[in-house]
Amino acid sequence: MIKYRKYIAGIGILSILLVGYFITDRILFDGIKPRGILNKGFQANYFAEDSAERTVCIVLVGGGAWGDYWGQLFAQSGYVGLSLPYTGREGLPRLPEEIDLEYFENAIKWLKLQAEVKPDKIVVMGASRNAELALVIASTYPELVSGVIAYAPSSVAWSNTVLPYSSDEIKSSWRHSGSDIPYVPMNKISGNPSNRIELIDYWKSGLAKTDDVSRAAIRVENINGPILLLSGKDDMVWPSALMADSIEKRIKDSNYPFTFENIQYENAGHLISSNPDVASTVRTGKINIAGKNYEFEYGGTIEGDQKARLNAKKKVLDYIRKL
Repeated sequence: MIKYRKYIAGIGILSILLVGYFITDRILFDGIKPRGILNKGFQANYFAEDSAERTVCIVLVGGGAWGDYWGQLFAQSGYVGLSLPYTGREGLPRLPEEIDLEYFENAIKWLKLQAEVKPDKIVVMGASRNAELALVIASTYPELVSGVIAYAPSSVAWSNTVLPYSSDEIKSSWRHSGSDIPYVPMNKISGNPSNRIELIDYWKSGLAKTDDVSRAAIRVENINGPILLLSGKDDMVWPSALMADSIEKRIKDSNYPFTFENIQYENAGHLISSNPDVASTVRTGKINIAGKNYEFEYGGTIEGDQKARLNAKKKVLDYIRKL
């Protein structure tokens, strides 16, 4: 009888704790909780107000904390956000190599069926290599995607080997209908005797391969909607401003019928896509090459990055309002 009473008491305490947790959670959390999507051929967090109806949807390519931040922001602004990872989770590829674009096609087709989403107003957004991927997706599926927002973009598709933790064999990063998206082939970045490394020289060496660059250039002129490019002029990770200029030249040469903006920020580096609501003092990152850790510069200044982040956030919201 005593054991039975202890058992009942334990359940009672647990119940009180759980109820308290949910009440506290409801009081403290004033945002929009995402709906996890797991069994539709993709994995994602879906952010939408209950009252949202036939509005713009932004696909956050790469997902994670970055995608969840923007998905939450967009939903609170009256839009819909889909934070869409494609690697690093159970059931997804381990590495960003030979990624099938059909994965993103499935997600966008699912979005078009949702009551909250306006089917002809779905844009893709990414940063750095995910900006590269966002541009590739939009240029491959003009019938599905209505525009692109690209932070620190790339003008070309790169091979998998630009990331030191990817496979040693050169492969495509992206595939469509069983075929490789043409890419700039790169040997893996190599180390040096010091503890620091200059990343930007590595990427510039790839852009010097003119024949490969011509073949791997992203066909941005096929994108069926406005394009917004945001980059820091002092990006020390890769030459995003230079590549944004290459995209602009291609757009101008094609009589592109939609709005195109190439916004570049002084004293700003590679981190302008990070959370603009939190001022960051991070100036360097670490990369492991062949078992050795190296430090690298992101570029820009603390003040320059923060000013760029805040202005870029406004530009992003302005872009979406005009769709």
